[in-house]
Amino acid sequence: MQQKIAFIGLGVMGYPMAGHCKKAGHQVTVFNRTTEKASAWVEEFSGAMALTPQLAAENANVILLCVGNDDDLRSVMLGEQGVLAGVKTGDIIVDHTTASAEVAREMAQLCKQLDVAFLDAPVSGGQAGAENGQLTVMLGGQHLDYMRVEEVINCYSKFSQLLGEVGSGQLAKMMNQICIAGTVQGLAEALSFGKNAGLDCHAVVDVISKGAAQSWQMENRFESMLAGQFDFGFAVDWMRKDLDIALNEAKKNGSTLPLTALVDQFYADVQKHGGGRWDTSSLLTRLNN
Repeated sequence: MQQKIAFIGLGVMGYPMAGHCKKAGHQVTVFNRTTEKASAWVEEFSGAMALTPQLAAENANVILLCVGNDDDLRSVMLGEQGVLAGVKTGDIIVDHTTASAEVAREMAQLCKQLDVAFLDAPVSGGQAGAENGQLTVMLGGQHLDYMRVEEVINCYSKFSQLLGEVGSGQLAKMMNQICIAGTVQGLAEALSFGKNAGLDCHAVVDVISKGAAQSWQMENRFESMLAGQFDFGFAVDWMRKDLDIALNEAKKNGSTLPLTALVDQFYADVQKHGGGRWDTSSLLTRLNN
């Protein structure tokens, strides 16, 4: 079923995600704070663009958002030119921003007052996943609302699942980032150990990746790590933002995250050495110095 979609936020994730929606036959209107980026998207995908989030929402029944953080989300949602100023009764908003569970609940409450549905739906898979339409989507909200937009989400994802009430998607994304932080640090230490021991790390990874040590990070990052290539992928700056959200949530729910807190500080070291935009696998650089 063709939908009228507004896509708010054309960063490295949102740009291709909106493109997949257009390729699937949906009517797509985009908004981006940098109008040049929106113009480039329109030229590439033959969609439409709006000059404010409000105008984008007025022309849509499904509003997808993918911005940077809590403050960015509030910026595009609220105010006279925000999304909520343009929505109509029965519209549905799907927020793909990685943000706090608190802001998800805040936005959901505001939407409820307008008889508009809201789903928090952070994604995993990075820029490559967005470009290839292979993202994993973690959602919080009502089942009937999820069913309404599942076909749209399928345009850019390989798997999606509703995990509970609003906020559950963001909490699941926190778990995802906690797991990644520990896994990347372990892989970095193993590769550093192997090099110092004089082993052929390519040959070793070929073996251990067939056993219990296997991970996505190992399969997709070990070669670039050994080659010292980090100018791509999910940036350290973004990971620190995500880990900060997780660590703050842990304080609220009484969780202890000692490894996550430690790796967060390791990423701070990478930032200090100018690696804020490097891929998260750049943890290895700390061990090579």
